[in-house]
Amino acid sequence: MGILSSLYTGVSGLTAHGEALGVTSDNIANAATTGFKASRAEFQDIIAKNLKGILGGNQIGRGVKIGAVNPILNQGNVDTTEKVTDLAISGDGYFTLRGSDGQTFTRDGSFHFDREGYLVTNDNQRIQGFQTDENNRLINKTGDIKFPRALVPAQATKEIKMDLNLDSRVENTKKFDMKDPYYTSNYSTGIELYDSQGNKHLMTMFFNKKEDRTWEWKGVVDGKEVKGAEAGQLTQIATGTLTFDENGRLFKQELTSSDLNFAGGAFQDQKIKFNFGDAISDGGKGIEGSKQYGRDSDMIAWSQDGSAAGTITNMSFNDEGVLSAMYSNGEVKDLAQVVLAKFENAEAMFKVGNNRFKESRDSGQPAIGAPNRAGRGKLFAKSLERSTVDIASEFVQLIQGQRNFQANAKVITTTDQLLEEVIQLKR
Repeated sequence: MGILSSLYTGVSGLTAHGEALGVTSDNIANAATTGFKASRAEFQDIIAKNLKGILGGNQIGRGVKIGAVNPILNQGNVDTTEKVTDLAISGDGYFTLRGSDGQTFTRDGSFHFDREGYLVTNDNQRIQGFQTDENNRLINKTGDIKFPRALVPAQATKEIKMDLNLDSRVENTKKFDMKDPYYTSNYSTGIELYDSQGNKHLMTMFFNKKEDRTWEWKGVVDGKEVKGAEAGQLTQIATGTLTFDENGRLFKQELTSSDLNFAGGAFQDQKIKFNFGDAISDGGKGIEGSKQYGRDSDMIAWSQDGSAAGTITNMSFNDEGVLSAMYSNGEVKDLAQVVLAKFENAEAMFKVGNNRFKESRDSGQPAIGAPNRAGRGKLFAKSLERSTVDIASEFVQLIQGQRNFQANAKVITTTDQLLEEVIQLKR
């Protein structure tokens, strides 16, 4: 009987619009959920009867169903925060996680470090990122991002780079005397270096012009810092020569002696490369580094690669997702880089709760890599992506869903009245 079919058609409407109200309610409930994407119920009609068979036309529908519930993958607002471990994605991509249920993905960047030092989500899933090698260089190897808490070992100085100018106008009349080094040298400057135990030593370098375009330098420290030397007396630990060409460029640099035997149990006969620039005799151009020009002698810049032992005093993410740590010895080192996963069909990802998703058959496999590469979004440090739910629009959807539900309920009550009339026919 056609009346009965209209009853079931009305029931399908109640079911479909009731589920759609559930989708709207879920959106409203997650209006403040970090990284949440609003969803929309998609309706499809149900065809149950063809009056003319395969000839087409004259088809009677049998109601409606929910065909799909698809997330609307709009970009949420990115708001700044004061928490250094908060990260927000602007563009395509998901943070990659590993935990109790394997590999999952999320847009929620409200992270923190747990008691073991791992960067985790609020439900203790570990964030994945590119690791660093022994030289603190990022490598293409993913793993758990961990904040090291151990003491950072000392690094002995292996190379000292110096960029200075030696005045070509001075006369080569001074003969260096260790007892009166400042008066018997043409120029002096101080640099710092570290032994194998991380002890800092101040080395004074004295320069004497030997002849035109040729200089001799000596590195001296207080005797108390050198094994077997007398405290309070200057002790020579290194000496060398510098030769320049007629244009003032560095032609040759030579280390003539080295006696780096620091006291206190440090490694003896420490080897340090004194690098004054790209000497022409070594295949360089003599442009980078030290020169000999007709101006006052001066140290322009210097650097060395040693450091004392230290502990982490601060850390931060940059907008490339690189986690860097600052140590008490002044060193700044990269620890890891957050990776993002990109999907060909992100709408088909499977929700598992706690703001997390899993890969599904229809979503495709994740393409994991660095942020802001190959179509992946940018990262913003000390920021969070807010929910994309628009409360005003959801209230409109709520009103429409309510009216649609009421209309389908009216179909059922009307059908019930018609059936009552049929039953009354027997009387």
